Amino acid sequence: MNLPDSIRNFVDKFSKLPSIGPRQATRLAFHMIGEGKTEIDETIASLEGLKKMSICENCFFVFSPEDNEKLCEICLDKKRNSKIIALVEKETDLISLEKTGKFRGRYFVIGCLAKNEVLNTEQKQRITKLKTTIEKELGGKADEIIIATNPTTYGDFNAAMLSKELKDYTQKITRLGRGIPTGGEIEFADEETLGSALERRI
Repeated sequence: MNLPDSIRNFVDKFSKLPSIGPRQATRLAFHMIGEGKTEIDETIASLEGLKKMSICENCFFVFSPEDNEKLCEICLDKKRNSKIIALVEKETDLISLEKTGKFRGRYFVIGCLAKNEVLNTEQKQRITKLKTTIEKELGGKADEIIIATNPTTYGDFNAAMLSKELKDYTQKITRLGRGIPTGGEIEFADEETLGSALERRI
């Protein structure tokens, strides 16, 4: 059975999203059609809103700019310790760590790391930006860089690679304590567990 072009186009686009394959995208299309035009219009409006978002020039977190601001509210917060930097893979990891209320440093979003311990072109550019920021704003060395990758085999490999890359730009490099179960993901850890992992970083 051939699906209408509008549904096939929807499926082609949405099946590229994380954790959504062609089957789920197809179900989602039919669900939205069943909900009616008002639901579709509201979804379109929410997607339009995403176009107004910007990426922080300092930490690469997504934010809603005001008055052509180029930095997110965390990077603009002068009460935070800019000499302690938590390097995370995903924006959702940053959000999870921030919810604990236990970290008052700055963040840096590197992007999802590959399993082959190789940085892609954009990630290399981001690391260069981090090094430049440390040199210009922190006198060449941060007090601490926390490599907040997932406690998985690949996370460990990538943490070692990033530690080697950044060792000359910080007084010390730490990782989250093993409050998070081995093989788990930061994004899905509860706030108490994450807070404990931050406090017991090694």
